Amino acid sequence: MENNVTKDLLAIEAVQLNVDNYFTWTSGLKSPIYCDNRLTMSYPAVRKKIVKAFAEMVKNSDVKPQVIAGCATAGIPHAAWLAEELDLPMVYVRSKPKGHGKGNQIEGASVEGKKVLVIEDLISTGGSSIQSAQALEQEGAEITAVYSIFTYGLPRAEEAFAEAGLSYHSITGFDQLLELLIEENKLTETEKEAVLAWRSKL
Repeated sequence: MENNVTKDLLAIEAVQLNVDNYFTWTSGLKSPIYCDNRLTMSYPAVRKKIVKAFAEMVKNSDVKPQVIAGCATAGIPHAAWLAEELDLPMVYVRSKPKGHGKGNQIEGASVEGKKVLVIEDLISTGGSSIQSAQALEQEGAEITAVYSIFTYGLPRAEEAFAEAGLSYHSITGFDQLLELLIEENKLTETEKEAVLAWRSKL
């Protein structure tokens, strides 16, 4: 399943790699990989595979969630589709509390005392996902895990999740992407080493 999803992300250009001209992330970080999983919304066959993969991960998990939470904004649709698949309640987490009305950061029914699975589209440094999980914890939720479609596998993300006491799992990621590109002769061993060296410095 992870290999199929990786191929799909490449096919729809949700994931792109360029070892000659690095992409600039929102944070300003220069990267040979750019991932935009928002594109998956527009491809029913791809998004169905993603939901199936998430559902399988839940099935194999030791602790089953009672609520599915989507991270704003790109995690929201996938959380909704997964919640529908599992017939579970869903909420979503804003990046910060709303500036008007009730000032909610979490939209939906109360998560107090509930086991909550957090859905994110992408994990780079892990900062936004962890913030969402902590906002849920502040409302009394017990976080079962954070799931994402893709992860860069950055050391700083591993450290951040460990420090926050959270576990995370992704359908696919950086390593699977490199393996597939080499298998399809779209990346040389030299280019692979250059990209791995880039990640090891982060």
